Amino acid sequence: MHRSPLAIPLALVVAAPLVIAADEKAAPVRHRLLAADDSTRRIAIIGADGKTEWEHAVGPIHDLALLEEGNVLFQTSWTRIVEVEPKSGKVVWEYDAATRNGNAGKRVEVHAFQRLAGGLTLVAESGPARLIEIDREGKLVHEIKLRIEHPDAHSDTRRVRKLKGGTYLVCHERDGAVREYDPAGKVVWEFAVPLFGKERKPGHGPEAFGNQTYSALRLENGNTLVATGNGHSVLEVTPKGEIAWKLEQKDLPGITLAWVTTLEVLPNGHIVLGNCHAGKENPQIIEITRDRKVVWTFRDFERFGNSLPCSQIVDR
Repeated sequence: MHRSPLAIPLALVVAAPLVIAADEKAAPVRHRLLAADDSTRRIAIIGADGKTEWEHAVGPIHDLALLEEGNVLFQTSWTRIVEVEPKSGKVVWEYDAATRNGNAGKRVEVHAFQRLAGGLTLVAESGPARLIEIDREGKLVHEIKLRIEHPDAHSDTRRVRKLKGGTYLVCHERDGAVREYDPAGKVVWEFAVPLFGKERKPGHGPEAFGNQTYSALRLENGNTLVATGNGHSVLEVTPKGEIAWKLEQKDLPGITLAWVTTLEVLPNGHIVLGNCHAGKENPQIIEITRDRKVVWTFRDFERFGNSLPCSQIVDR
């Protein structure tokens, strides 16, 4: 196991993640995983064998990515983003939104970022309420102003991704909405996450309730998959805003959903979702089929804790 220079001192712990096979005759599903938890201040790559391959210290964290060349892009605070080479532990690129591109003296938090084709990096800035694309030197290349109805530097945005067609899919946590912006900043599609007739309840765990959406994915069929955060659900929404499919809090046997965070759709069509703040009795990450069968779960409360908001399957 390699530890970066700032890694947390940790005895080697091999706590194999919980694995489940949807078909009893099939071999258990295993994944290599990049995951981060801000309660344990750790980001790590966990091998399919359950061993820690690499780890690094973090602070607050809501986004991460294993890049094509093998480096890891993540944040160490609400404003500082770094790219680290796992083998050497070297920081090969970094950007601090607190001091760059007109943000000095302003309250700013970063909850999403993405390395784009061509080497630019997309950064979502809550507070300044904008998306920016920057080059390797941190120079501003493109800027988009966001429409925020309930501004707050901690919750203007959550997951943001630039789509293949050049538009930007933005999750607005406090607004309870997903908005798609064109390169000029015009909202070209919007979905308000419904409360389904329920009352809001405070908190972060399964007992809470709201529509503080965390992430969204544009599917190949043109629909959008939405993780509703403290709505405890995943919705598939058509371009007309109709709900075509839904996963609710108690749909998975023996599992309770809490703050549903990151989303992935695997090549086989399975959906992987983050289940943050759900408590030790529930898995932190879950893979399901379209007919809501659980095929794999990850539950590790030795290396990670109850605040594991972001992950990525990295089977390579």
